[in-house]
Amino acid sequence: MPEVKQHKILLEESELPTRWYNVLHDLPTPPPPVLHPGTGQPVGPEDLAPLFPMALIEQEVSTAQYVDIPPEVLDVYRLWRPSPLFRAHRLEAALQTPARIYYKYEGVSPAGSHKPNTAVPQAYYNKQAGISKLTTETGAGQWGTSLAFACAQYDMECEIWQVRASYDQKPYRKMMIETFGGTVHPSPSDLTEAGRAILAADPDSTGSLGIAISEAVEVAAQDPTVNYALGSVLNHVLLHQTIIGEEALLQLAKVGETPDLLVGCTGGGSNFGGLMFPFLRERWAGRMDPVVRAVEPSACPSLTQGTYAYDFGDTAGMTPLMKMHTLGHDFVPDPIHSGGLRYHGMSPLISHLYETDEIEAVAKQQTECFAAGVLFARTEGIVPAPEPTHALAAAVEEAIRCRETGEDKVILTALCGHGHLDLPAYAAYLEGSVTDTSWDDSELQAAVAQALTRLPQLA
Repeated sequence: MPEVKQHKILLEESELPTRWYNVLHDLPTPPPPVLHPGTGQPVGPEDLAPLFPMALIEQEVSTAQYVDIPPEVLDVYRLWRPSPLFRAHRLEAALQTPARIYYKYEGVSPAGSHKPNTAVPQAYYNKQAGISKLTTETGAGQWGTSLAFACAQYDMECEIWQVRASYDQKPYRKMMIETFGGTVHPSPSDLTEAGRAILAADPDSTGSLGIAISEAVEVAAQDPTVNYALGSVLNHVLLHQTIIGEEALLQLAKVGETPDLLVGCTGGGSNFGGLMFPFLRERWAGRMDPVVRAVEPSACPSLTQGTYAYDFGDTAGMTPLMKMHTLGHDFVPDPIHSGGLRYHGMSPLISHLYETDEIEAVAKQQTECFAAGVLFARTEGIVPAPEPTHALAAAVEEAIRCRETGEDKVILTALCGHGHLDLPAYAAYLEGSVTDTSWDDSELQAAVAQALTRLPQLA
């Protein structure tokens, strides 16, 4: 009888990890501190208290190796976790590659992406602190959908500012957010001073995550019963996402595999860090030695073409200053279909790892990514969200390289969400109307330099 191929590698519910992994504990060199824009000194808990509950502030600065997941959060996680790990046998066959390709599929969550992994604990900790409402920004809508779902679990209100380009491109996200009980506005809006200022300068602004953050932060800062929640970038967000990598380690162990290459898409860094951090821990401990590759859009290339510098996390300059790879806090990328990757900066942790050569990065054009997404859909049967098609494009590129060299590498990627609500983007690609965008280094460097001149002068 022919050998039965194992496509899906599952964990039992009893094997669900009960701790998040904190990469700060094991970093070979510590990252630069977050600074207060007024004093230029490292921020303290009191500086973050107007926006976040103390439990999340403690996680943001903690260097403990692990953080226990509250039982109440685990109860919600069990709606979709542990998520499956698949081996892409049909994709391998189509590519005629000796490489073995695995993907960790986060599209099984209520929101269809990895974002509830942090939305649920953020809502939980805020509810425990007596907060009744959360505000946030969202790009493609995955994060806004996830926070609306999480707030519904704890009887909280949720108000969301969605980047105008994605708000217009993805109407079903608005419907899904409202079904979960959230309220969503296109950003920039006339509801905030930050939004009105942008509209006064550019009435046709397509928006950016930086602008949407400014609006959400402004509203939260005005009411002590309202807090702000961020879907990426910050340490505690990436901490919560490490449940992805912890599960993947257990699943690969079940089939006796060790990855040679890990690839993940990067916008703010939460999906990428969530998969990669536990594997970096294993590499630093000498138990494996994978290459870790971040993949970003050429239209918003913060790692590959950005400047490593202190910058604001938002456009209006309301956040602390973070040392990160940035395109400038007022950078407005082209309205590409990968709305979740249209952020001007990269997570300080991811930026630090890139700066210290612990990870590498490449940028991909939209058309190459959609081609990989279509190939994946036709072979593996899942239509991926536009964001993870960037990682799939890099995985396909590596698999073809293995075909040419004869290497039998193990490739692991994160399929961080499905594209069921992104079908207009695929329609645009299939009809040939998707265009590619790239930037000259000199053009970006000049723009970043101009943005950084508007920062407070640091001692």
